[in-house]
Amino acid sequence: QVQLVESGGGSVQSGGSLRLSCTASGLLYASNCMGWFRQPPGQEREGVARIYTAGTDTYYTDSVKGRFTISQDNASQDNSKRTVYLQMNNLKPEDTAMYYCAIATFHRCDSDEDEAAFGYWGQGTQITVSS
Repeated sequence: QVQLVESGGGSVQSGGSLRLSCTASGLLYASNCMGWFRQPPGQEREGVARIYTAGTDTYYTDSVKGRFTISQDNASQDNSKRTVYLQMNNLKPEDTAMYYCAIATFHRCDSDEDEAAFGYWGQGTQITVSS
């Protein structure tokens, strides 16, 4: 059973930074696509960033390029677990949203990824950026 646990949400002023963490457990393969999605109030969910856990491929939505960085913990030799991070710098009020971690197992990230590929989701963590 794949499970995702997120942490690191909170409130910050515009221009501030936060880091989100997501640990996936119960994985069967080292090759997965893990990503962060967000859903602002009253809006649809959108992809923010994703990373291929068996390599270095990363993808970002245009609005966060240069401000957000997705990375992973490469120190662990345990392929049943994987932790990814989302470092968010220069946060803006429009970044306010519920952020979700998700994983597409046994899947290499694509440049144009549909969220339907992600079969497991975390519970979400709120990010609020005040002006």
